[in-house]
Amino acid sequence: LSSGLELILVINKLDRPEARPAEVLDELQYLLLELDADDRQLHAPVIYAIGRTGKAKTDLESDWGDLTCLFDTILEHIPASKVDPEGSFCMGVSSLDYNDYVGRMAIGRVSAGNAETEKDVFLLKQDGKKIRGKIVKVEIFDKLGRQTVPMAEAGDICCIAGLPDCDLGDTIATSESAELVAFSPIDDPTISMNFLVNDSPLSGRDGEFLTANFLRDRLIRETLSDPALIVEPTGSPDSLRVKGRGLLHLSILIEKMRREGFELQLSRPEIIFREVNGVKMEPMERAEVTVDEAYLGRVMELLGTRRGEILNVEPRQNQMHIQVKIPTRALIGLHGRILSATRGTAVLSSALDGMAEFKGEIPDRLAGVIIQQEDGESATYALDNLKSRGTFFLPPGIPVYEGMIVGEHVHERDIVVNAGRKKKLTNMRSSTADAMIVLAQPKILSLEEALEYIKEDELVEVTPRVIRLRKKLLKEHQRKRAEQGQTARA
Repeated sequence: LSSGLELILVINKLDRPEARPAEVLDELQYLLLELDADDRQLHAPVIYAIGRTGKAKTDLESDWGDLTCLFDTILEHIPASKVDPEGSFCMGVSSLDYNDYVGRMAIGRVSAGNAETEKDVFLLKQDGKKIRGKIVKVEIFDKLGRQTVPMAEAGDICCIAGLPDCDLGDTIATSESAELVAFSPIDDPTISMNFLVNDSPLSGRDGEFLTANFLRDRLIRETLSDPALIVEPTGSPDSLRVKGRGLLHLSILIEKMRREGFELQLSRPEIIFREVNGVKMEPMERAEVTVDEAYLGRVMELLGTRRGEILNVEPRQNQMHIQVKIPTRALIGLHGRILSATRGTAVLSSALDGMAEFKGEIPDRLAGVIIQQEDGESATYALDNLKSRGTFFLPPGIPVYEGMIVGEHVHERDIVVNAGRKKKLTNMRSSTADAMIVLAQPKILSLEEALEYIKEDELVEVTPRVIRLRKKLLKEHQRKRAEQGQTARA
């Protein structure tokens, strides 16, 4: 609403006998007040409708009609897009796609003229360079897919193939002297992460694409359709550095890859710092938290310990709304902690808010982890005996390996256990006795929760079926040797 959005309130609850239109309208207007709507938005036109039967009317006293009044209201109150159907063809590139057969494809809205197949055009770059080309394919969006058409008219959002050098912010036009369409530049990446080949003892059981070549080709192909993503080599042939616009940006890419059959390992997300005039700068976020008043103190404490600057706290209905400016690195892991502190009732959202001077160190995860001692399968008997050591991340009957993280310890230090130890059977002990054991519900981490949870010496193993946590060094003696080396250097 802060952007001045044009509103038309459509009350679509009139097919329920208990719904009173006047009460529903009052609720909607009260909601708009809570969302800081201005006077123009509060006096938006109202349409009463029954979507199930396709009926609508503008006045409660009038008879029901079809949806014509809704479409007429949209045409009257929503400003039309500024296009020139009679002018020469011009389109700004606002998004990109990639196809193995035609290469990179430009997506945008035709602002003038028509986009026709086999039409000669110029690709006008942001740096002033002009490239001659030809439109070889035009697609328009149809429902959830795209449909190939011979021509897209002014005002249509279409996808054009034939200009493999196109990039965001470029302009496609038939005239070499056409003006560039206005475009907001893409912000620089704020977070980075290492994508590694999965080398765990359980690799290859679920996925189809396992090697470094598959991983590299997939990430490079993603950059062709996502210019906000940057892929860089590292010192290892089995690892690539990937930079993005935030943890959600990279999480979406990872989820797409695992659904395609990839197996990979991920390092802890790291913030990209910059130096301006000798001052260390970091990205900041403007976050908003809506929480019940009973949990306000806990949330304020969490925000304060993570270098958050409270901008405003105000009541909204029965909840409190907090606006805070906080470092991007402080948001890593914060969402889960706020949900835990508020019993899952809080709502957190954030947006990038520029750069600011480095705010200082932020407390890391306090608890240690429970590490598996040997290869095997998690057993009910072992998990029951170890339940006092902490919270486990897996149920019984799950394959485990040495160095795999199977739970969170109750103390700060890490602990090595054997979660696969089975009960020795005798004539007095039967294997069916485990059926009487009731274990606590394991804490199953989602992809984003796992990425937020790990430390520098840990990895997230992602396959099409499971998400595991592990130590970078699987052998216990290797971890002890590395820890002694760090202590000696310190």
